[in-house]
Amino acid sequence: MKDLTVIDATSAVMPDPFTGRHLIDGIWTGSDETFQRHSPAHGTLVSTSARGGKPEADAAIAAARRAFDDTDWPALSGKARAMLLLKVADLIDARREEIAVMEVLESGKPISQARAEIEGAADLWRYAASLARTAHGDSHNTLGPDILGVVLREPIGVVSIITPWNFPFLIVSQKLPFALAAGCTAVVKPSELTPSTTVLLGEILIEAGLPAGVVNIVLGFGDPVGARMAVHEAVDMVSFTGSTQVGRRIAAAASGTLKKLSFELGGKNPQVVFGDADLDAAADAIAFGTYFNAGECCNSGSRVIVHQDVAEALSDRIVALSRKVAFGDPMHPDTQVGAIISVDHQAKIAGYVRDARAAGARIALGGEALDIPGLPGCFYGPTVLAGVTPDMTIARDEVFGPALAILTFRTFDEAVALANGVDYGLSAGVWSSDMHTCLQFARKVRAGTVWTNTWMDGFPEMPFGGVKQSGQGRELGRYGLEEFTELKTLTMKVTPGRAPWVRG
Repeated sequence: MKDLTVIDATSAVMPDPFTGRHLIDGIWTGSDETFQRHSPAHGTLVSTSARGGKPEADAAIAAARRAFDDTDWPALSGKARAMLLLKVADLIDARREEIAVMEVLESGKPISQARAEIEGAADLWRYAASLARTAHGDSHNTLGPDILGVVLREPIGVVSIITPWNFPFLIVSQKLPFALAAGCTAVVKPSELTPSTTVLLGEILIEAGLPAGVVNIVLGFGDPVGARMAVHEAVDMVSFTGSTQVGRRIAAAASGTLKKLSFELGGKNPQVVFGDADLDAAADAIAFGTYFNAGECCNSGSRVIVHQDVAEALSDRIVALSRKVAFGDPMHPDTQVGAIISVDHQAKIAGYVRDARAAGARIALGGEALDIPGLPGCFYGPTVLAGVTPDMTIARDEVFGPALAILTFRTFDEAVALANGVDYGLSAGVWSSDMHTCLQFARKVRAGTVWTNTWMDGFPEMPFGGVKQSGQGRELGRYGLEEFTELKTLTMKVTPGRAPWVRG
């Protein structure tokens, strides 16, 4: 691994450990028990957080219920809600560096990436503000001279928002501002591995003037906090981002109340490279899709399906670029890949690679942990596996690490079959100089997002979500707001009198 690009430990000064508390009905509250988070890169104590349980979850849900049922929050004008969301965005910008550093220390991601994500999160709040002012229902003036039909779009009510550890601030910003723009109230539970930036967001919401109880934050573990948020009868909707396995458990638990569910779950996303593709551009995008956020990304392009005629050439390019990707101290501005989230997760990544090798895959690069001078944390080196076949576990399961599986194909139909031949359907990419090939593939692949000759470009205006076991519902775009609404049909007779039904 000596021929890789490694950035040693920096002399960055670590902030004092953060103390996180719950936000319930506008009041910061603690718990008798706490839990700690140490930096996965540096090993230092980052935060000590209140450990909530069923009582805190119930209190937060009750506060959100009161705020929805007994205050004027759901009836506020779109303008009023938009002004508040815009103020939140400005306050996020003002505290961007503080939030980014906390994100780095708890998640292990590079500081340059964290800064960009916090900037992107502020943009999401601004976009949601625009939706608050433009959301509307529908009308039907073609039902005859006596009837006017109106379709109202109303907030669904109390929403449980459960967010993951890989993009803690960005993903809560893909959900919460859209729920608020619709007029909902919320209870938010961040991952126990990355709780603190959500607490910082709570401080911002209070400073922005959000009424008490509209947003509540409960810190703790999936069991019991997340489980309670999924089953409580006063919750109208659950919005969850995380693994498909946990999504299944939430769906089963929530079935007793038939509440609405919106899931963004796992992915095993293919990048399909045809023989006429720009291989240099494809290789760079594949490196980005594999190593961005250390591969701990539901949109990771961790499965390359390449035409056999150019497979060796593409593989060589990917390996060469992988050696240049800067792994190391996430506090250094030049680092591109930081630490793995935990020791257990690093062992899981290593297990997938070990099993692939045992099944006959060839390790073209890496396949082992990476030592960063001066840092005690969890790092895994760039890994490229060639000769992967569709039956191998690494070709089908979500590794969630910096490991790429390369498969080959001969025909268009074979490429489509390989792309669709897994349980997931979150994203897909196609590389070809022939736009007809790109469009034909985009029509046939089963995925919520398809990129052509690029990878992982995202915009607030464009909806995001998956099919099959990658989830249900959509985030972002106007669809992201509509997820948090219910439709109500209003049928009005506009002329006096009514033709009698009872005669005699």
